[in-house]
Amino acid sequence: MRILRHTLLTIVGVQLGVAIGMSLVDSYRRRGKKPKPFPVTAPRTVEIGEGTVTTYTYGADLYADMLAAIEGARRQILFETYIWKGDEVGEQFKAALAAAADRGVEVYCIYDGFANLVVSPRFKHFPANMLVLRYPVYTAGLRFFDLRRYGRDHRKILVVDDSVGFVGGYNIGTPYETEWRDTHVRITGPGVWDLKRAFADFWNLNRRRRIRHSERPLLLETASTWEPQIRFHRNVPRLWMFPIRSMYLEAINRASHNVWMTHAYFIPDQDFVDAMKDAARRGVDVRLLVPLKSNHIVADWISRGYFSQLLGAGVRIFRFRDAMVHAKTSTVDGTWSTVGTANVDRLSLQGNYEINVEVIDESFAKTLEEIYEVDESNSLELTSSEWEARDLHRKFTEFVLAPLRPLL
Repeated sequence: MRILRHTLLTIVGVQLGVAIGMSLVDSYRRRGKKPKPFPVTAPRTVEIGEGTVTTYTYGADLYADMLAAIEGARRQILFETYIWKGDEVGEQFKAALAAAADRGVEVYCIYDGFANLVVSPRFKHFPANMLVLRYPVYTAGLRFFDLRRYGRDHRKILVVDDSVGFVGGYNIGTPYETEWRDTHVRITGPGVWDLKRAFADFWNLNRRRRIRHSERPLLLETASTWEPQIRFHRNVPRLWMFPIRSMYLEAINRASHNVWMTHAYFIPDQDFVDAMKDAARRGVDVRLLVPLKSNHIVADWISRGYFSQLLGAGVRIFRFRDAMVHAKTSTVDGTWSTVGTANVDRLSLQGNYEINVEVIDESFAKTLEEIYEVDESNSLELTSSEWEARDLHRKFTEFVLAPLRPLL
């Protein structure tokens, strides 16, 4: 037992050591380097039912419309983000929200405490007329072994006056404005109410805090109209609800023509990999677009452990160059699409609070396909021969890091 224990500790130590070492080296190499320009598409709007959906692939375009919506708010603003940097863009959003509160608008804000540990404490001081919920760094309290209480709030939501809502992968910060390739959508019509409900449910579930006073509950005033072509799926760890993974698997399993996926971090479970492989083997055009180099080098290396299986089954893999692609989107068979906050990894699909919008509409699917083609034009396709010819040290590193998959 002693030998076994020492062996296990040694293996874990080597894995963590390699992961930490790689992260430090990568951080050093990135110092002072700026991403190169990358192709983007202008905002595109399609009509769906009684509303519209506008797609954004460039942060500057998105932020301009989000700030315009905040500045035009008359009654209520619901704002939720994972990262809220205290830089120029972060200050712009803070000032716009504070100005709205000053003119009598109800302003509710949620941000994740852990994701913003490095943000200056001064930035996190908000006016008293803004209702701000800082999702705690540690949420389990005395329930140390209750896994339902360890999920982070990874969602990004903005709802203004019941009339417009935003959701997608963009956090709030200057680097995301021009240096990252991400995807967000703006929704009008009945679908906005579902987004508002998602915010209200999270607020009411987490408003009772241990140190500061509890915020009042957020009550919805009227019922919404159902929009059957737009559905929101929410992962809620506290309730042990994780529908986004099932949404993906159902869409992939039903695919008959194409499955085009873009993901910042791709560390799926084996069932997810098998679904993609099965689709490719029955003749579906399955493509996966990931960053050539993401902002998390360990995640990149762990993700590569699945490439042999996918390439062997006929899945095409593209690696986006020159900038970080942070989008979480997929489109299937020209009719089904999703945009949201959830990555294909354990933390997103079985750990964090996430939200994805599912859209059943040919025009929206066509928009995402065209965006995918633009991204693919800025990508390098990985071939089976290239992958199998990689250096021995790369194969060894992938092998050493593979046991860390369940943690990411």
